[in-house]
Amino acid sequence: MNKKIPFLLILLFAISSINLLGCSGKSEDSWFKRIFSPQEEQEGPIPPEAQLTAKAMHYFEIGRYLLAEEEFKRIRDRYPFSPYATVAELRLADCKYYQGLYEEAIPLYQEFENLHPTNEAVPYVIFQIGSCYYHLMDTPDRDQTSTHKMIETYTRLIRRYPDSPFTLEAQKRIKEGRALLAEHEYVVAHWYFRTDHIPQAVKRLENIITLYPDTPIYYKAVMKIAEYKDVAEHLDEYVKAQEKREDEKRLHTMPWWKKLWPF
Repeated sequence: MNKKIPFLLILLFAISSINLLGCSGKSEDSWFKRIFSPQEEQEGPIPPEAQLTAKAMHYFEIGRYLLAEEEFKRIRDRYPFSPYATVAELRLADCKYYQGLYEEAIPLYQEFENLHPTNEAVPYVIFQIGSCYYHLMDTPDRDQTSTHKMIETYTRLIRRYPDSPFTLEAQKRIKEGRALLAEHEYVVAHWYFRTDHIPQAVKRLENIITLYPDTPIYYKAVMKIAEYKDVAEHLDEYVKAQEKREDEKRLHTMPWWKKLWPF
C-alpha cells in the first residue's frame, strides 16, 4: 500500500491539471493557483488516460522531458477527445520549451491557442510564446526578427489580459527588447559612418531619437548626431558631393583607351 502512495499523489496532481485546462471559466481563482488546490476524491475506477497522465507528469516534474513527451504524445493520440488530451497538448509544448527547443515549441503553443481560444491557460500560452522569442533574441549586431516578435507577442498579452500574473514580467522584457532594438540601430549607424554613408547613418540615429527615447542608448545617439548636425541639414548637397566624388573615382581608375572613346 505504501508503494502506491506516490503514484496516487501524482495521479491527483494530474487530475487537478484537468480542472486547470477545463473551460468552465471559474473566476474566483486563477488557473495557476487552482492547479495546486485539493481535489475531491474520485469515485469509480481510474481511467487509463489518467494513469498515463500521472506517469507523464511524473517524468515532467523530475525533468525527464523526453520520456514525458513520449507519454503525452501517447495520451494525445490515443484519447484525442479526452480532457486529458488537452493537458497533453500543453505539456508537449512545455517539454520542447524546457529542452531549449524554442523554435519547435512556438508552433505547439500556437496550435493550443488556436484549438482552445477560451481556455483559461491561454494567458500562460501567449506568455510562453513570447518567452520563446525572448530566448531566441540575438546580439545587437545580428538580425532582430525574434526581438520584434517578442515585443509583439507580449504586447498582445498585456492588451488582452492586463491583469494576468505575467504582465509585469512581460513589461520588463518589452523594455529589454526595445533597448536591444535601439542598440541595433546604433550599431548599424556606426557601420554607415565607417563606410562614409553619412545620410543613412544620420537616419538610423534619428530612428533612435524618434522611436526609442526611453532607452539607455538614446543620449548617446543625441550626442553622436550633434557631431553631424551640419551634414544632416544639408543632406542633398552632401549626396551630390558623394556622387561627384564617385564619378571622379571611376574616371581616375578607367583605362586610358576608354578615356579616348567619346561615348
